[in-house]
Amino acid sequence: QVRLIESGGGLVQAGGSLRLSCANSGRAINLYTMGWFRQAPGKEREFVAGSSWSGGNIYYADSVKGRFIISRDNAKNMAYLQMNNLKPEDTAVYSCAATVGSVVGLKTGQVDAWGQGTQVTVSP
Repeated sequence: QVRLIESGGGLVQAGGSLRLSCANSGRAINLYTMGWFRQAPGKEREFVAGSSWSGGNIYYADSVKGRFIISRDNAKNMAYLQMNNLKPEDTAVYSCAATVGSVVGLKTGQVDAWGQGTQVTVSP
């Protein structure tokens, strides 16, 4: 079983950077496709980024391409989301997600485990 815990959220000014971390305290992370979703107030949860277990297949939402980088360290059971050039519209609760399926499946919401979420607030 996968148990995901996010950290690294906070308040940052527009143009700044944050790095989110996702720790898995359960089953080995290398068995899972990992990803990040976000949900802004009054909006539906949306896919942000996903990485296959090897890191060979990576997908990003168009809104974050060129600014966000997803990575993982399977030896440490960790996944990360480096967020650069943050914009106020990036403000949301960011959640880590894991699936035994593919990144394509993850994008469509096929998630086997969720973290509790961490708040990211970007001020103008």
